[in-house]
Amino acid sequence: MISSYLFGPVPSRRLGASLGVDLIPYKTCSYDCVYCECGPTTNHTCRRMEYVPTGEVIAALDTCLSASPALDYITFAGSGEPTLHSRIGEIIAFVKERYPEYRIAVLTNGSLLSDRRVRDAVLSSDLILPSMDAASEEIFRQINRPCAELTCAAVLSGLRALAEEYSGEILLEIFIVPGLNDSPEELALLREAVDSIEPVRVQINTLDRPGVEAWVRPASPASLEGIAALFGAPDGAEVIVPAAARESTAGFRQDIPATILATLARRPCTADDLSQIAGVHRNEISKYLLVLQEEGRIEAVREKRGIFFRLT
Repeated sequence: MISSYLFGPVPSRRLGASLGVDLIPYKTCSYDCVYCECGPTTNHTCRRMEYVPTGEVIAALDTCLSASPALDYITFAGSGEPTLHSRIGEIIAFVKERYPEYRIAVLTNGSLLSDRRVRDAVLSSDLILPSMDAASEEIFRQINRPCAELTCAAVLSGLRALAEEYSGEILLEIFIVPGLNDSPEELALLREAVDSIEPVRVQINTLDRPGVEAWVRPASPASLEGIAALFGAPDGAEVIVPAAARESTAGFRQDIPATILATLARRPCTADDLSQIAGVHRNEISKYLLVLQEEGRIEAVREKRGIFFRLT
């Protein structure tokens, strides 16, 4: 870990070797999604402010990027909503001006895009990956559990406005929660919303690690493929699947999985425990946990104190 604001590069399913930029304290978010693999939101807010010092983030990026690391993307993400940081636009502008050779991606829940200041802040990025899990107010509130002042209609309006103003690529993610947003009625509303936004591609996702609520289950592969077909697969939609040969990604460090396995051989641990032991950002450790789960070497179990990982 280069600083408390940067993590990686990590092997990303969608972005290759990605250097993460985390501008928000852990689980500060405008949503409290039932499926969130980072855990429940502890600071549920729509208030934009300078949550971490902008100058320190820029200095950390300058130190890192001056060494010319091999990166596919610099990704504004983390364990909260990055656009809550009121000066995210200045940080993006610094990278684009000083290190134009790097592509910038912004992972966002899309909740604040109805605010022109938020849209203006991200317009110079190369790729925006917003999420849109529902197109009706009822399902929106059941899945995303937004701040009280947010409405589904406003979120959709913000996504449409972004699509009209943005010259980069938009990859729109829909996270399927079986029993909630996979009904014919909700999928029809989602398809109508997608048609009005016209993203480059729709990415269909589902649970692959335990979420906040124990009742949330992953959708079946066949169900996901059927839903993708509704959105124009293979050209207009795709199912997000684990990346093949993730160990060959430039950002993959073999020492971290070894540390995780050695630690779990002694006792089960949470992601936070492993983050502290390995000395890497929590978001980075999550990527390696996912690889080890995909390989069948570890498993996640829900206990009273949270999600623990143990050897299989």
